[in-house]
Amino acid sequence: MINKINVAVLGSTGYVGMELVKILSNHENVNINFLGSDSTNNVFLKDIKNKKEYSNLPLLKDNNSFDPLKSDYVFLALPHEISNQYVNNIYDKIKIIDLSADFRLDDINIYKDNYGDNHCCGQYLKNFVYGLAEINKLNISEAKNISVPGCYPTSILLPLIPLLKKNLINSDNIIIDSKSGYSGAGKKFDINNIKSENDLNFYNYNTNSHRHISEIRQELLKFNIDQNLSFSFNPHIMPNFRGMMSTIYCDLNINVKKSDIINVYKKFDENNYFIKFIEENERLDIFSVLNTNFCKIKIFNHHSEDKIIIVSNIDNLIKGASGQAVQCFNLMEKFEETKSLIL
Repeated sequence: MINKINVAVLGSTGYVGMELVKILSNHENVNINFLGSDSTNNVFLKDIKNKKEYSNLPLLKDNNSFDPLKSDYVFLALPHEISNQYVNNIYDKIKIIDLSADFRLDDINIYKDNYGDNHCCGQYLKNFVYGLAEINKLNISEAKNISVPGCYPTSILLPLIPLLKKNLINSDNIIIDSKSGYSGAGKKFDINNIKSENDLNFYNYNTNSHRHISEIRQELLKFNIDQNLSFSFNPHIMPNFRGMMSTIYCDLNINVKKSDIINVYKKFDENNYFIKFIEENERLDIFSVLNTNFCKIKIFNHHSEDKIIIVSNIDNLIKGASGQAVQCFNLMEKFEETKSLIL
Protein backbone atom coordinates (compact mmCIF):
# COMPACT_ATOMS: atom_id res chain seq x y z
CA MET A 1 0.00 0.00 0.00
CA ILE A 2 1.35 3.44 -0.98
CA ASN A 3 1.77 5.90 1.87
CA LYS A 4 -0.03 9.14 1.14
CA ILE A 5 1.27 12.57 2.08
CA ASN A 6 -1.43 15.02 3.15
CA VAL A 7 -1.20 18.17 1.06
CA ALA A 8 -3.11 21.46 1.21
CA VAL A 9 -3.41 24.08 -1.53
CA LEU A 10 -4.33 27.68 -0.65
CA GLY A 11 -5.44 29.81 -3.59
CA SER A 12 -6.67 26.74 -5.42
CA THR A 13 -9.11 28.51 -7.77
CA GLY A 14 -6.59 30.80 -9.50
CA TYR A 15 -4.96 29.87 -12.80
CA VAL A 16 -1.84 28.50 -11.08
CA GLY A 17 -3.79 26.94 -8.22
CA MET A 18 -6.02 24.95 -10.53
CA GLU A 19 -3.02 23.66 -12.51
CA LEU A 20 -1.36 22.73 -9.24
CA VAL A 21 -4.41 20.79 -8.03
CA LYS A 22 -4.61 18.98 -11.37
CA ILE A 23 -0.99 17.80 -11.10
CA LEU A 24 -1.22 16.87 -7.43
CA SER A 25 -4.47 14.96 -7.92
CA ASN A 26 -2.60 12.63 -10.30
CA HIS A 27 0.30 12.08 -7.88
CA GLU A 28 0.09 8.61 -6.40
CA ASN A 29 1.79 9.67 -3.17
CA VAL A 30 -0.44 12.68 -2.51
CA ASN A 31 -3.72 13.02 -0.69
CA ILE A 32 -5.17 16.52 -1.11
CA ASN A 33 -6.94 17.08 2.19
CA PHE A 34 -7.58 20.82 2.04
CA LEU A 35 -8.40 23.23 -0.79
CA GLY A 36 -8.56 26.91 0.10
CA SER A 37 -9.92 29.90 -1.79
CA ASP A 38 -10.64 33.53 -0.98
CA SER A 39 -13.23 33.83 -3.74
CA THR A 40 -15.22 30.57 -3.75
CA ASN A 41 -16.29 28.50 -0.75
CA ASN A 42 -18.45 25.47 -0.01
CA VAL A 43 -18.49 24.15 -3.57
CA PHE A 44 -16.43 21.48 -5.29
CA LEU A 45 -13.70 22.40 -7.74
CA LYS A 46 -15.24 20.04 -10.29
CA ASP A 47 -18.33 22.27 -10.31
CA ILE A 48 -16.15 25.20 -11.39
CA LYS A 49 -14.02 23.30 -13.87
CA ASN A 50 -15.69 20.12 -15.05
CA LYS A 51 -12.69 17.86 -15.58
CA LYS A 52 -11.94 14.40 -14.20
CA GLU A 53 -8.80 15.63 -12.43
CA TYR A 54 -11.00 17.69 -10.11
CA SER A 55 -13.19 14.79 -8.97
CA ASN A 56 -12.94 13.24 -5.51
CA LEU A 57 -11.49 16.37 -3.94
CA PRO A 58 -12.50 18.11 -0.70
CA LEU A 59 -14.98 20.96 -0.59
CA LEU A 60 -13.47 24.39 -1.15
CA LYS A 61 -13.01 26.26 2.14
CA ASP A 62 -11.87 29.75 3.07
CA ASN A 63 -8.07 30.00 3.12
CA ASN A 64 -8.23 31.29 6.69
CA SER A 65 -9.78 28.05 7.94
CA PHE A 66 -6.65 26.05 7.07
CA ASP A 67 -5.15 24.11 9.98
CA PRO A 68 -1.43 23.41 9.35
CA LEU A 69 -1.37 20.59 11.89
CA LYS A 70 -3.65 18.47 9.70
CA SER A 71 -1.40 18.44 6.60
CA ASP A 72 2.23 17.60 5.85
CA TYR A 73 2.72 20.22 3.12
CA VAL A 74 1.01 23.41 2.07
CA PHE A 75 1.31 24.93 -1.40
CA LEU A 76 0.60 28.67 -1.32
CA ALA A 77 -0.73 29.82 -4.71
CA LEU A 78 -1.49 33.26 -3.32
CA PRO A 79 -0.63 36.82 -4.42
CA HIS A 80 2.46 38.59 -3.13
CA GLU A 81 1.87 40.56 0.06
CA ILE A 82 -0.79 37.98 1.02
CA SER A 83 1.25 34.79 1.11
CA ASN A 84 3.66 36.04 3.79
CA GLN A 85 0.77 36.65 6.18
CA TYR A 86 -0.10 32.95 6.07
CA VAL A 87 3.55 31.95 6.39
CA ASN A 88 3.81 34.08 9.51
CA ASN A 89 1.07 31.97 11.14
CA ILE A 90 2.10 28.51 9.94
CA TYR A 91 5.91 28.71 9.81
CA ASP A 92 7.63 25.72 11.46
CA LYS A 93 4.32 23.84 11.74
CA ILE A 94 4.34 22.42 8.21
CA LYS A 95 6.52 22.22 5.09
CA ILE A 96 5.81 25.21 2.84
CA ILE A 97 6.07 25.56 -0.94
CA ASP A 98 5.27 29.18 -1.76
CA LEU A 99 4.50 30.22 -5.34
CA SER A 100 4.30 33.96 -4.66
CA ALA A 101 7.19 36.43 -4.76
CA ASP A 102 7.18 36.88 -0.98
CA PHE A 103 10.23 34.71 -0.21
CA ARG A 104 12.20 34.79 -3.46
CA LEU A 105 14.38 37.76 -2.59
CA ASP A 106 17.19 37.61 -0.05
CA ASP A 107 16.88 41.27 1.00
CA ILE A 108 13.64 42.53 2.57
CA ASN A 109 14.39 46.09 1.44
CA ILE A 110 14.65 45.00 -2.20
CA TYR A 111 11.35 43.16 -1.74
CA LYS A 112 9.68 46.31 -0.38
CA ASP A 113 11.07 48.41 -3.23
CA ASN A 114 9.41 46.08 -5.74
CA TYR A 115 6.33 44.66 -4.04
CA GLY A 116 5.36 47.04 -1.23
CA ASP A 117 5.65 47.23 2.54
CA ASN A 118 3.16 44.50 3.43
CA HIS A 119 5.63 41.83 4.50
CA CYS A 120 5.34 40.80 8.12
CA CYS A 121 8.05 38.12 8.41
CA GLY A 122 11.19 39.18 6.60
CA GLN A 123 13.18 37.21 9.17
CA TYR A 124 12.15 34.01 7.37
CA LEU A 125 13.59 34.96 3.97
CA LYS A 126 16.86 33.20 4.76
CA ASN A 127 14.99 30.00 5.58
CA PHE A 128 13.46 29.55 2.13
CA VAL A 129 15.37 27.79 -0.65
CA TYR A 130 15.00 29.24 -4.14
CA GLY A 131 13.22 26.45 -6.02
CA LEU A 132 14.93 26.54 -9.40
CA ALA A 133 14.91 22.76 -9.61
CA GLU A 134 17.64 22.08 -12.19
CA ILE A 135 20.08 24.46 -10.51
CA ASN A 136 19.38 23.99 -6.78
CA LYS A 137 18.59 20.25 -6.61
CA LEU A 138 20.64 19.44 -3.50
CA ASN A 139 19.46 22.43 -1.47
CA ILE A 140 15.85 21.75 -2.44
CA SER A 141 16.12 18.10 -1.43
CA GLU A 142 17.22 19.14 2.08
CA ALA A 143 14.79 22.05 2.52
CA LYS A 144 11.67 22.51 4.63
CA ASN A 145 10.54 25.68 2.86
CA ILE A 146 10.67 26.47 -0.85
CA SER A 147 10.10 29.68 -2.78
CA VAL A 148 9.16 28.82 -6.35
CA PRO A 149 10.76 31.16 -8.95
CA GLY A 150 8.71 33.49 -11.11
CA CYS A 151 7.85 32.46 -14.65
CA TYR A 152 9.98 35.07 -16.44
CA PRO A 153 13.02 34.33 -14.23
CA THR A 154 12.64 30.58 -14.84
CA SER A 155 12.71 31.06 -18.61
CA ILE A 156 15.77 33.32 -18.31
CA LEU A 157 17.84 31.76 -15.53
CA LEU A 158 17.74 28.20 -16.86
CA PRO A 159 19.49 29.06 -20.15
CA LEU A 160 21.86 31.68 -18.68
CA ILE A 161 23.18 30.14 -15.45
CA PRO A 162 24.96 27.18 -17.12
CA LEU A 163 26.79 29.62 -19.41
CA LEU A 164 27.74 31.97 -16.58
CA LYS A 165 29.03 29.08 -14.48
CA LYS A 166 31.42 28.19 -17.32
CA ASN A 167 32.29 31.85 -17.96
CA LEU A 168 31.28 31.54 -21.62
CA ILE A 169 29.37 34.81 -22.04
CA ASN A 170 30.02 38.45 -21.31
CA SER A 171 27.68 39.33 -18.45
CA ASP A 172 27.72 43.10 -18.80
CA ASN A 173 25.73 43.34 -22.03
CA ILE A 174 22.82 40.88 -22.02
CA ILE A 175 19.57 41.73 -23.78
CA ILE A 176 16.43 39.80 -22.77
CA ASP A 177 13.22 40.02 -24.77
CA SER A 178 10.36 37.96 -23.28
CA LYS A 179 6.78 37.22 -24.29
CA SER A 180 4.11 35.73 -22.05
CA GLY A 181 0.59 34.46 -22.46
CA TYR A 182 -1.94 36.63 -20.64
CA SER A 183 -2.58 34.02 -17.93
CA GLY A 184 0.64 35.28 -16.37
CA ALA A 185 -1.20 38.49 -15.48
CA GLY A 186 -3.79 36.61 -13.42
CA LYS A 187 -7.57 36.42 -13.49
CA LYS A 188 -7.98 40.19 -13.11
CA PHE A 189 -6.33 40.83 -16.48
CA ASP A 190 -8.58 42.77 -18.87
CA ILE A 191 -8.93 40.58 -21.97
CA ASN A 192 -9.90 43.67 -23.98
CA ASN A 193 -6.23 44.70 -23.86
CA ILE A 194 -5.31 41.98 -26.34
CA LYS A 195 -8.50 40.85 -28.08
CA SER A 196 -11.11 42.73 -30.05
CA GLU A 197 -13.88 41.59 -32.36
CA ASN A 198 -11.67 41.79 -35.44
CA ASP A 199 -8.06 41.45 -34.33
CA LEU A 200 -5.49 40.51 -31.69
CA ASN A 201 -3.12 42.82 -29.85
CA PHE A 202 0.46 42.48 -28.57
CA TYR A 203 2.41 44.92 -26.43
CA ASN A 204 5.39 45.39 -24.15
CA TYR A 205 5.12 46.66 -20.60
CA ASN A 206 7.36 47.68 -17.67
CA THR A 207 10.48 47.68 -19.86
CA ASN A 208 13.54 47.65 -17.58
CA SER A 209 11.28 48.23 -14.56
CA HIS A 210 9.53 44.87 -14.15
CA ARG A 211 9.44 43.42 -10.61
CA HIS A 212 11.18 40.24 -11.74
CA ILE A 213 14.38 42.14 -12.60
CA SER A 214 15.53 42.08 -8.96
CA GLU A 215 14.98 38.30 -8.82
CA ILE A 216 16.82 37.71 -12.09
CA ARG A 217 19.73 39.91 -10.99
CA GLN A 218 20.00 38.26 -7.58
CA GLU A 219 20.18 34.73 -8.97
CA LEU A 220 22.50 35.51 -11.90
CA LEU A 221 25.00 37.17 -9.56
CA LYS A 222 25.25 33.94 -7.55
CA PHE A 223 26.80 32.22 -10.57
CA ASN A 224 28.59 35.09 -12.29
CA ILE A 225 32.34 34.62 -11.89
CA ASP A 226 33.43 38.23 -12.52
CA GLN A 227 30.44 39.80 -10.69
CA ASN A 228 29.89 42.37 -13.44
CA LEU A 229 26.26 42.18 -14.52
CA SER A 230 24.25 44.42 -16.79
CA PHE A 231 21.14 43.39 -18.67
CA SER A 232 18.02 44.90 -20.17
CA PHE A 233 14.63 43.19 -19.86
CA ASN A 234 11.68 43.89 -22.13
CA PRO A 235 8.56 41.78 -21.31
CA HIS A 236 5.49 41.52 -23.56
CA ILE A 237 1.94 40.20 -23.33
CA MET A 238 0.78 37.94 -26.18
CA PRO A 239 -2.84 37.15 -27.12
CA ASN A 240 -2.19 33.50 -26.13
CA PHE A 241 -3.67 32.25 -22.86
CA ARG A 242 -0.47 30.47 -21.81
CA GLY A 243 3.12 29.94 -22.89
CA MET A 244 6.32 31.97 -22.59
CA MET A 245 9.27 32.65 -24.87
CA SER A 246 12.45 34.46 -23.86
CA THR A 247 14.92 35.52 -26.53
CA ILE A 248 18.32 36.37 -25.07
CA TYR A 249 21.15 38.14 -26.92
CA CYS A 250 24.66 37.56 -25.54
CA ASP A 251 28.26 38.45 -26.35
CA LEU A 252 30.58 35.46 -26.20
CA ASN A 253 33.76 35.74 -24.17
CA ILE A 254 37.12 35.66 -25.96
CA ASN A 255 37.89 32.38 -27.75
CA VAL A 256 34.44 30.93 -26.97
CA LYS A 257 32.75 29.23 -29.92
CA LYS A 258 29.17 28.24 -30.62
CA SER A 259 30.20 24.60 -30.21
CA ASP A 260 31.18 25.35 -26.58
CA ILE A 261 27.65 26.62 -25.91
CA ILE A 262 26.13 23.57 -27.61
CA ASN A 263 28.22 21.22 -25.47
CA VAL A 264 27.10 22.92 -22.24
CA TYR A 265 23.43 22.72 -23.22
CA LYS A 266 23.69 19.09 -24.30
CA LYS A 267 25.18 18.23 -20.91
CA PHE A 268 22.46 20.26 -19.18
CA ASP A 269 19.86 18.31 -21.18
CA GLU A 270 21.52 14.99 -20.40
CA ASN A 271 21.51 15.63 -16.64
CA ASN A 272 18.00 17.09 -16.36
CA TYR A 273 14.88 15.40 -17.68
CA PHE A 274 12.89 18.63 -18.10
CA ILE A 275 15.59 20.49 -20.03
CA LYS A 276 15.48 19.86 -23.78
CA PHE A 277 18.13 21.24 -26.10
CA ILE A 278 16.60 21.74 -29.55
CA GLU A 279 18.88 21.07 -32.50
CA GLU A 280 19.33 23.62 -35.26
CA ASN A 281 17.13 21.81 -37.78
CA GLU A 282 14.21 21.41 -35.32
CA ARG A 283 11.46 23.94 -34.78
CA LEU A 284 10.88 25.50 -31.37
CA ASP A 285 7.57 27.21 -30.67
CA ILE A 286 5.06 27.84 -27.88
CA PHE A 287 2.89 24.86 -28.85
CA SER A 288 5.78 22.48 -28.16
CA VAL A 289 5.83 23.29 -24.43
CA LEU A 290 2.15 23.87 -23.64
CA ASN A 291 0.83 21.73 -20.77
CA THR A 292 4.32 20.38 -20.02
CA ASN A 293 7.00 20.97 -17.40
CA PHE A 294 9.75 21.28 -20.02
CA CYS A 295 12.10 24.16 -20.65
CA LYS A 296 13.22 23.93 -24.26
CA ILE A 297 16.33 25.80 -25.36
CA LYS A 298 17.64 26.55 -28.83
CA ILE A 299 20.53 28.68 -30.04
CA PHE A 300 20.91 30.65 -33.26
CA ASN A 301 23.84 32.14 -35.08
CA HIS A 302 24.32 35.89 -35.02
CA HIS A 303 25.81 37.75 -37.98
CA SER A 304 28.82 38.39 -35.69
CA GLU A 305 30.79 35.34 -34.59
CA ASP A 306 31.26 36.74 -31.09
CA LYS A 307 27.52 36.93 -30.40
CA ILE A 308 24.78 34.36 -29.91
CA ILE A 309 20.97 34.30 -29.72
CA ILE A 310 19.29 31.95 -27.23
CA VAL A 311 15.58 31.11 -27.24
CA SER A 312 13.97 29.53 -24.18
CA ASN A 313 10.34 28.32 -24.10
CA ILE A 314 8.22 27.22 -21.14
CA ASP A 315 4.58 26.95 -20.14
CA ASN A 316 4.31 29.82 -17.65
CA LEU A 317 1.61 28.04 -15.60
CA ILE A 318 3.52 24.74 -15.29
CA LYS A 319 7.31 25.01 -15.57
CA GLY A 320 6.93 28.66 -14.58
CA ALA A 321 4.82 27.86 -11.51
CA SER A 322 2.79 24.75 -10.59
CA GLY A 323 4.94 22.10 -12.31
CA GLN A 324 8.15 23.46 -10.86
CA ALA A 325 6.48 23.52 -7.42
CA VAL A 326 5.64 19.80 -7.71
CA GLN A 327 9.13 19.11 -9.06
CA CYS A 328 10.50 20.67 -5.85
CA PHE A 329 8.07 18.58 -3.77
CA ASN A 330 9.35 15.43 -5.48
CA LEU A 331 12.94 16.39 -4.72
CA MET A 332 12.09 17.14 -1.07
CA GLU A 333 10.45 13.73 -0.70
CA LYS A 334 13.18 11.89 -2.63
CA PHE A 335 10.64 10.75 -5.24
CA GLU A 336 11.40 10.47 -8.92
CA GLU A 337 11.71 14.10 -10.02
CA THR A 338 9.28 13.49 -12.88
CA LYS A 339 6.48 11.97 -10.79
CA SER A 340 3.04 13.25 -11.89
CA LEU A 341 4.73 15.63 -14.35
CA ILE A 342 4.87 13.44 -17.44
CA LEU A 343 1.78 13.30 -19.63
